[in-house]
Amino acid sequence: MAPPDTIKTTKLERYNSYIRRVNSTKLIAASSKLLFRVTLLVALLLIFFFTINYPSLSSANNTSHNNIHTTTHTLLSSAFYGGGASWEKQVRHSSTPRRPNGLSVLVTGAAGFVGSHCSLALKKRGDGVLGLDNFNSYYDPSLKRARQDVLSKHQIFIVEGDINDDELLKKLFDIVPFTHILHLAAQAGVRYAMQNPLSYVNSNVAGFVNLLEVAKAADPQPAIVWASSSSVYGLNTKIPFSEEHKTDQPASLYAATKKAGEAIAHTYNHIYGLSLTGLRFFTVYGPWGRPDMAYFFFTKDMIQGKSVNVYVTQDDKEVARDFTYIDDIVKGCVGALDTAEKSTGSGGKKRGPAQLRVYNLGNTSPVSVRKLVVILENLLNVKAKKNVVKMPRNGDVPFTHANVSLALRDFGYKPTTDLSSGLRKFVKWYVSYYGIQSRVKKENDSPNSDD
Repeated sequence: MAPPDTIKTTKLERYNSYIRRVNSTKLIAASSKLLFRVTLLVALLLIFFFTINYPSLSSANNTSHNNIHTTTHTLLSSAFYGGGASWEKQVRHSSTPRRPNGLSVLVTGAAGFVGSHCSLALKKRGDGVLGLDNFNSYYDPSLKRARQDVLSKHQIFIVEGDINDDELLKKLFDIVPFTHILHLAAQAGVRYAMQNPLSYVNSNVAGFVNLLEVAKAADPQPAIVWASSSSVYGLNTKIPFSEEHKTDQPASLYAATKKAGEAIAHTYNHIYGLSLTGLRFFTVYGPWGRPDMAYFFFTKDMIQGKSVNVYVTQDDKEVARDFTYIDDIVKGCVGALDTAEKSTGSGGKKRGPAQLRVYNLGNTSPVSVRKLVVILENLLNVKAKKNVVKMPRNGDVPFTHANVSLALRDFGYKPTTDLSSGLRKFVKWYVSYYGIQSRVKKENDSPNSDD
């Protein structure tokens, strides 16, 4: 028989064990109740979020987007793309024209060089402008972000996204009945195509097709103006380059993708009634330009005292370009938009013949790369260290020269800025933007420049 003290100890241990089990059971029960309440609260918050942010869904049956698929798509895509009423409000506000009969334009590549300038020009005259850009790293994204900041100050909203994202594009068209698309998003650059060829196919071919697929199904269908390139002329030797010349000998993959774009445009115009205008840009330059362009990195290298490569052809001939100032290009883009006729399709079906055009936008005055360097030497007040080298076989062509008579006839395109004047404005912007204390000849600054 166990001693009394041992019996008391055993009973006490049993009692304590019982208390611990009771407390543990209570804790589990309390935790379960807390978890249930938290789950219920999260569910209620989600229901509240969707109810507040999507009041328009209940009236979707009264619009052209009156099917279950569209309603579900609208609900889900908003959740992923900026989501909610505030994001949609920004999209609508930016896209709404402020002048009677103003355009509502989706500008792809809006944070790019040409895209940012065109967006500002359209907005300043009272059109609605919504930007779309993926801010890729082909060149310094901080420059694109700086352009975005400028556009934001003018109430232009840029949606960050890719033209290959059809769900995003459909969402934007669900929100805004765009009258026009200015399609400038592309993988640019001739030489980079040798390093990353698939990026050109992805952007310039697949991306363009994706955009056209969404546009063809839109109601109403927008008119589309898009950027082709002077590179499509390839190995053509007839000068000046005319829209009537053959473009079946591209010298680079970049040129081939732009030529493919023109063929694709013809197809979508023929089958679906989309109004399409292609613009062949000739070496665009100016403030806020692309750092991969010769005039830009020549300026940088000359200021830093580095040498620059001046290319000549394999038979020692001058390499020349039809340098076109950004303001002239913008006027051409706006003129093309203003004269673009409405698309004729509805519900993805063609109802009648639709407009299909292609134009050169150049300066009509080719200047040699050697002369370009001389002009920069004068503006920067430095003597360039020049290396004269043979042009490598990387897809660049030795000469470009635009005939713009067709654009002049159809929408009054007439370039007015010569290379010296345009570079003066560029250099002024460059030293200001990068905060460079240089020996730039300030007396050469144009008193009327607003760049």
